[in-house]
Amino acid sequence: MKNTYSPEIRQRAVRLYQEQRSEYPTQWAATVSIASKFGCTPETLRTWIKKFEADLADNGAAADQAQRIKQLERDNKELQRANEILRKAAAFFAQAELDRK
Repeated sequence: MKNTYSPEIRQRAVRLYQEQRSEYPTQWAATVSIASKFGCTPETLRTWIKKFEADLADNGAAADQAQRIKQLERDNKELQRANEILRKAAAFFAQAELDRK
């Protein structure tokens, strides 16, 4: 028989682990103690913790990427404006050169 735990229970267990980890001599001791409070095995809690940490790392990378993309889009717009100004200036000076002759 397989026990299933709701996402809320998993999140509470992981959060409790994070909050109380420093109160135990080892990570495993914290895992064993907290797992018993939620009625799951220490290995199950360890798996939840690893998944949470992996998801957190992925979200951090995604946020960094999104920020980088926004910066590149701003830079791109600025360069497009500068190119347009240079094109107009080149056309103006070319016309002035033609008018001078």
